[in-house]
Amino acid sequence: MFYWFLKLIALGPLLRLVFRPQADGLEHVPTEGPAILASNHLSYADWLFMPLTLPRRVSFVAKAEYFTTPGIKGWFQKHFFRGSGQIPIDRSGANAAEGALISAKQVLDRGELFGIYPEGTRSHDGRLYRGKTGVARLALETGVPVIPVAVIGTDVVAPPGKKFGRFTRPVVRYGKPLDFSRYEGLENDRYILRSVTDEIMYEIMNLSGQEYVDMYATRAKEESKRAEREAAAERKQAS
Repeated sequence: MFYWFLKLIALGPLLRLVFRPQADGLEHVPTEGPAILASNHLSYADWLFMPLTLPRRVSFVAKAEYFTTPGIKGWFQKHFFRGSGQIPIDRSGANAAEGALISAKQVLDRGELFGIYPEGTRSHDGRLYRGKTGVARLALETGVPVIPVAVIGTDVVAPPGKKFGRFTRPVVRYGKPLDFSRYEGLENDRYILRSVTDEIMYEIMNLSGQEYVDMYATRAKEESKRAEREAAAERKQAS
């Protein structure tokens, strides 16, 4: 109930009034039944605007710590994240990736929509980075269609490293559902998982118009920070 309170009464109307988000391709999202929404990830605001454009609930996984913090702050935090569509990573998994997969399957088993960011983290420079194969494994193990999604403009509204940015009208584009039933039973083949993931990322790239980089975003961030440190050290020596 809190999810719909935020979306329809508290937060949703305000975001719609101020930012007027635009949605394209809504006909590609099923009105019922499970589906995976695989999106690019430009900003922490992505998980606000993408569900805002859909009449159905969208769930994402979040760190379990968001739901287990003690005290009053923890209570509000837990109910806000759960109410806004976030679900904790299942602790019964051997690691975080497996736990996230278990939690995602629970959402899909209920016939709901599950949102995932294959890049694994936000893009620090607006480019689209190599997807991790968890989205492919989830699709093959559940047989659920994957809908590629491109969120555009959220990095202007809420740039990486900043709480607030500039005003723009975000756009959410939904692509045609991708069916990977031809790979049934091959969810443990790493070459198939990579092929499926790359196909998903290709469709996201076409929707978003982003430059694609065949490198994981986490590694790209590390290299960018290292280059900044080296440049700062050179400037210091020169001065």
